[in-house]
Amino acid sequence: MSYEKVLQVKSQTIIGVKQTLKAMKNGQVKQVYIAEDADRFVTQKVEELAKTLDIPCQRVDSKKKLGTACGIDVGASAVAIKK
Repeated sequence: MSYEKVLQVKSQTIIGVKQTLKAMKNGQVKQVYIAEDADRFVTQKVEELAKTLDIPCQRVDSKKKLGTACGIDVGASAVAIKK
């Protein structure tokens, strides 16, 4: 699944909704992961911007697992992979 991809490129990840949105606007992102169990209100902006900028956006089932894959002890609602 997608967690393995995030684990492989851990050093190239941008963690969190605010940081992901900023990096997307700056053209630094090649792919985005959004946790299904995250608040839709929080992740909606990331999903819409990804669609607008034609950045692949993939959903994963757990923000806790996504955070763990990034090497942090808390959940991550959104994670971006740098170009």
